[in-house]
Amino acid sequence: MTRKHPLARPAKPQGQVTRGKTAPNRLRQVDHFFLMYDPGLISRRDGEFDRALFVDLGYGAEPLTTLETASRLRKLNPALPVLGVEIDPERVAVALPFEDPSTFFRLGGFNMPLLPGEQVRAIRAFNVLRQYEEQDVAPAWEEMSHGVLPGGLLLEGTSNPFGSIWAANILRKLTEGGWAQEGLAFYTNFRLGFDPAEFQTILPKNYIHRVFPGEPIYAFFEAWKAAALENAAMKAFGLRQWFAASAAGLARHGWRVRQQKKWLNRGWLVLDGAPGHQL
Repeated sequence: MTRKHPLARPAKPQGQVTRGKTAPNRLRQVDHFFLMYDPGLISRRDGEFDRALFVDLGYGAEPLTTLETASRLRKLNPALPVLGVEIDPERVAVALPFEDPSTFFRLGGFNMPLLPGEQVRAIRAFNVLRQYEEQDVAPAWEEMSHGVLPGGLLLEGTSNPFGSIWAANILRKLTEGGWAQEGLAFYTNFRLGFDPAEFQTILPKNYIHRVFPGEPIYAFFEAWKAAALENAAMKAFGLRQWFAASAAGLARHGWRVRQQKKWLNRGWLVLDGAPGHQL
């Protein structure tokens, strides 16, 4: 099949140009999260998944994140096709020389620039929706769902400039269409210490303006802060131990937080489901 030139996209890309600034390895731990959370989705090569794309939506002024992601994920699936999507034609032009037979760059927005027959297994949309209004989030998710195979993932969230902390919605594509909000993930490399309140500043757009009494996300953070305070003595054994103890405290109070060491020791707190199941 002849590939259509990425700058000759007939449909107008939907969305806004981002600042485009990023740093090398900013999203490294987001890639590792995909590999830990659902490795079978990344490695799957049967049926429709044989050539299903991994999409890096909004890679920025340079194609760093897309190229880094392709390198990391192909350690699990060497044949994985990766698509970098940008809404700025100049950024696409900068990226085109870095294409190879399995790495593509195209002009597009939330209405992803898929060629006939192409489908998607996973999307990473980081630091994209923060500049939008809260009411724009659900329509953007819906637009991104087109072309995603049932069981596919969307990880949509925000990191700080160096990726040392981030928070993201975990969305799973339903067989009947649309998304199910499967969870809410938080990550820290502990270089900023550990304080649950720090995550409030980088919450995804559907939560960041809802941290006030009466909202489920507020209740979650109050519970996390309380659990951290209750287990403050664990700080003497290290920040990771304190982090894990706070997660255990959340679980004791009824929050469905994953307790496996493979998550907590690496600085990931994964809340199954999501506060308020806001879609």
